[in-house]
Amino acid sequence: MQQVEIRVKGRLDARWSEWLEGLGIRHTAQGETVLTGPLLDQAALYGLMSKLRDLGLTLTLVRYGEPTE
Repeated sequence: MQQVEIRVKGRLDARWSEWLEGLGIRHTAQGETVLTGPLLDQAALYGLMSKLRDLGLTLTLVRYGEPTE
């Protein structure tokens, strides 16, 4: 599994977590939503990116790679 961190502009309600691969959702003081958690593989990342696109969200950061300890 790979770790992902995705930041988008605006506030996304925590109820979207299940639909977004079960990623954790938190909000920043700068008005962004941060999605974090493990994804199975790169195909899952592309599927997640498609969902975010379909919601019309603006990406500000995408990090994908080995989990850090």
